[in-house]
Amino acid sequence: MNSQIQISDLENIISEKIFIKIEKWNLYLGDAGLARNLALECISNLEKGSQQAAKLSLEAVKVKIGDGNQTIILSKLITASQICDLEVILDNL
Repeated sequence: MNSQIQISDLENIISEKIFIKIEKWNLYLGDAGLARNLALECISNLEKGSQQAAKLSLEAVKVKIGDGNQTIILSKLITASQICDLEVILDNL
């Protein structure tokens, strides 16, 4: 499988499975426009293993807040169970 297809496939899986948790509200990364950035980070970190790739990738993706004057790292908005789900996704690539 070439890297372009793999990134696209990973982006689709992340879009549907991984979400930001705000109070009782779940915003899927596909709807938030963050799935591609996370997929690219995950692919670039994959050689470090799924746990490390998930951690590094979630810390690398910045989420703009409000007008974009402030950002927060994606890992601050993802639950522990979602991090485990991302690790499983990466294990299955």
